[in-house]
Amino acid sequence: MRVLIAEDERELAKALKFLLEKNKFSVDTVRDGAEALEHFYGAAYDVVVLDIMMPKVDGMEVLSRIRRSGSAVPVLMLTARAEIEDRVAGLEAGADDYLPKPFASREFIARVKALSRRNAGYADCVLHFGDAVLDCNRYELGCGGQSLRLNNKEFQLAELFFRHPHFVFSTNHLMDKVWGQDCEAGIDVVWTYIGFVRKKLRQLGSGVEIKTVRGAGYSLEETTC
Repeated sequence: MRVLIAEDERELAKALKFLLEKNKFSVDTVRDGAEALEHFYGAAYDVVVLDIMMPKVDGMEVLSRIRRSGSAVPVLMLTARAEIEDRVAGLEAGADDYLPKPFASREFIARVKALSRRNAGYADCVLHFGDAVLDCNRYELGCGGQSLRLNNKEFQLAELFFRHPHFVFSTNHLMDKVWGQDCEAGIDVVWTYIGFVRKKLRQLGSGVEIKTVRGAGYSLEETTC
């Protein structure tokens, strides 16, 4: 299960990410509403956690845009506001649940798990490009009836490329999207994992590859004979 957390309090966001990953969730964190929308439109999430008071675009507006896009992804709203009017406004705008700060860790996990179970019956997400297939529910890369399991970071890289084929991603952009701004790993981790995904595409005999665009980055392309 994959969760997007939009929370501008850095330490709280790190703590929530840790809690969810400990409970076997895959988690992306962002610090403002504009980043939240960028991540949401670029990936498939099972649950979205939104703080209401965020810079650039507030949580209510993010929620409104998510619903206007036609998405029914479960949304949990977090806020320091405890007034009934604020809770009602969030629920009427399309939120599925509401958790006022401060809250207990166990309650947060329970709420997210409940929303993820609600989302479990949604249709599978399968992305196609060329002769390759990326199963977003099973974290599997396939071609010609064969498939290989991807680990979390391999999958997140592959998903970006499959959702935006031919788009050139810079190394820094991939680092930010997949590993996050707080990651202490060096930029070479991107090159390493691109190598892993390339190897699996070759193992499957796919005509799709991640090409290096000299001086610019990487893009997903079909090989030419």
